[in-house]
Amino acid sequence: MTSEAYTNVASGDAEIGVQANVVHGDITVYQVAPDASPQAVFRVGVNRLNARMPDEARHLIETAVARGYETDEVRFYRLLALLSGRTLRQLGNDGLDSLAAICARLTRLDGGDPWTAGLRAVLALVTSLGAADSALVDKELGGLPQIQRDLIVDHLAVLLEGPVEDEMWRQSVQLAAGRRTAGDRAARVWTFFQPVPAGPRARIPRPAVYQRDDVLWTVFGLFALVFTVGNLISALIRRGDAAPVLGFLIAMAGTAAFVRYGSDWHFRRQRTRLKDQELHSWAHQEAPPQGFARGVDRLFTRYFDRYVPRGTDPTAWITNTAGIRQRLRDEVVEIYREERIGADQVAWLVRYLVSDVRLRWERATLLSYREELRTSARVKLICLAGVAAIVGGGLLVVATAGGAGALNGVLVVVAGWVALRGAFRLDSERRRVGADEAEYQAAFSDRQAAYHRWVRKLSVKPSDREMADWLESDRRLMVDEAMRHYRINASQIIAHAVIEGPASGVRRARVKHGPWRYSRYQIVLFLLTKDGVRQVNAHLDFEHISEQTTQRLNYRFDAVAAVRIDGIATQRQTFELTLVNGAPILVPVTDAIGEIEAGEDPMKLSRVSLDASGLPRTLEVLEGIAAEGKEWIIHQRERSATHLADLRHIVRDLISER
Repeated sequence: MTSEAYTNVASGDAEIGVQANVVHGDITVYQVAPDASPQAVFRVGVNRLNARMPDEARHLIETAVARGYETDEVRFYRLLALLSGRTLRQLGNDGLDSLAAICARLTRLDGGDPWTAGLRAVLALVTSLGAADSALVDKELGGLPQIQRDLIVDHLAVLLEGPVEDEMWRQSVQLAAGRRTAGDRAARVWTFFQPVPAGPRARIPRPAVYQRDDVLWTVFGLFALVFTVGNLISALIRRGDAAPVLGFLIAMAGTAAFVRYGSDWHFRRQRTRLKDQELHSWAHQEAPPQGFARGVDRLFTRYFDRYVPRGTDPTAWITNTAGIRQRLRDEVVEIYREERIGADQVAWLVRYLVSDVRLRWERATLLSYREELRTSARVKLICLAGVAAIVGGGLLVVATAGGAGALNGVLVVVAGWVALRGAFRLDSERRRVGADEAEYQAAFSDRQAAYHRWVRKLSVKPSDREMADWLESDRRLMVDEAMRHYRINASQIIAHAVIEGPASGVRRARVKHGPWRYSRYQIVLFLLTKDGVRQVNAHLDFEHISEQTTQRLNYRFDAVAAVRIDGIATQRQTFELTLVNGAPILVPVTDAIGEIEAGEDPMKLSRVSLDASGLPRTLEVLEGIAAEGKEWIIHQRERSATHLADLRHIVRDLISER
C-alpha cells in the first residue's frame, strides 16, 4: 500500500473561492533562523514532519545531521521522514539507497532509551517485509512508550505488506478515530480561521468648535446689554419712581431664571434633534470594490441581515435601522481605516454593534435618548415663569418709566435676546463636548468588554500541529471508508493517493511559514488495486467534522494516458489526469500564496504547501501508472528487491540479540 498523498486542490466540479484569509504571523514553529543551531534546525524539522510535510522535514533533519547533530531521536525522526506514508516498494532506488545509507551509519542499538527502542522497532518492521504473522506488530510496538508507538503507527501504517500491513492499518485507523475529535476539536477548530482581532476603539469626541458668528453676536450683545442696562438704570434713578424699578427687578429675576434653566432646555432640544438626524437621516456612498470600507460594508450587511430581532419583520428592521447602520459603519471605517487592518479583524466589533442595536430594539430602548434628554416639567415651568417675569417686568418699566426709560427698556430686551441667542449656542457646544466624552467612555468600556470576551473565546485556538493531525485523521478515515465500501483490505491496495483542496467560498488560515488550512475541502481519492483504479470524490466539512461522497469512478490502469501539473508555483496550479476514453480530470491544485508576512519567501511557501499536500508523492504513483500501466507495479518490485535484501542484512546485525 502506498503513501497517503495529500494535495491542496479541489475536485473537477469544485469552484475555488476564498471567503477569508488569515495569517497567524506571531507563530514561528516552522521558521529557521539564519544562525540556528543544529538542534534548533532539527526541532523545526520535527515540527514540519508533525504537520505532514515529510520532504521539508527530511531536508531540515538531514541538515542537522550534516552539521554534527545525531542522536537516536534524530535517527528515529530521520527514518520517519523518509518512510512516512510510503511502502518500501514505493521508495524507488534513491529512497532505498538513502535508507541503506542511514542504516549503515548506525551502531549497535542497545539500551532502554525510548528513542533507541523506537528506532529498533522501526528497523524490525523494515526487515519484516512479507511476514505473515500480524502479531509481529504487537510484538515490536507493544512495549514502546505511547509517543514513539503512535508516531510509528501514524507514519508507517502503509509500510509493510500482507497481514502485518493489515494490522498496522487497523491500528492507524483506530488511532485516527480517537484523534479526530481529540482536544475538543468541535468547539475549537473554528477559532483557527479567525484573525487576531483589532483592539477596541471608539470615535474620539470632536473638540469644541465655537462658531465665529456666535462669539461675535454674544460679545456684541453683552456689550450692548451692559450699555443699555446702564442707561436704563440711570433713567430710572433720575425719574425716582418705585414702579419702574420694581418692574426692572422683576425682569432681571426672570432673566436670571431663564438664563439658568433655558440653557439646559436649549441643549437638550438641540442634542435630541441631532440624534434624531443620526438615526433617521443617512446618505450611503458606494465604497471602492476592494478595500477596507467595502469589507466593512459587507460585514454590516451580513450581520444586520442575520441579527433580526425576534418577532420583527426583516424588511422593517432593515428600513428602520438604515440611519444607525450607516452611522456605525462610518464610525468603524473612520477609526480603523488609517491602520493596516483587514475588515475581518473588526468583525467582532461589527457583530457587537449590531447585536447591541438588536438588543435595544427588542427592549424598546433604541430611542431611549429622547427620554434621557427630555426637559423636565419643572425646568419648563421655571423658564416660562422667567419669560413671564421678563415680559411683565418689561411692560411695567415701559408703562411707568417715561419715554427714555421705555426706549432703554426695549433696547435692553433686544440686546439681551442677541446675547442669549449666541450664549446658548456656545454653552450647548461646551456641554456637547462633555456629553460626547461621557458617551465615548461608555462606548469604549462596552467595546473593551466585548473585545476581551472575544479574545477569551479565541484563546483556545488550536495549533497547526493539531490542525494537521485532525486533517490527517479525516483523510485516513475517508480512505478506510472507501476501502470498506469496495471490500478490500489494506494489503490488497498497491498504492493510494489523495488530492484535496479548498471548496467554494471557504475560509483559509495558516501560521507563519506554514501551509494553508481550509474550513472545507474537496477530496479526490485514488485507490490502486490489481484490478485497476478506484476513484472517490468527496466533500469534507473540516470545521463541522463531516464528509459526503459525491462521485465514484472505476477504470483500468491502461485508461490513464497522462498526468501533469499546469501553472506557476506561487499562483494557481492545476492537476490534470487524462484518461484514454474520457475527458481530462482537471483539479485546481493550489491557490495563489496571497498575503505574506515579513521574512517569508513565496517560493518556499509554495513548496511547503505542495509538500503538505503530498502532491509530489501522488505524482510518483500516477505518473508511473500513466507511463507503464500495470507493469509499473512489477517493475517497482524488481527495482527494490536487491536493495531490500542488502538492507535486511544491515539491519539484522544492528537489532539482533536484543
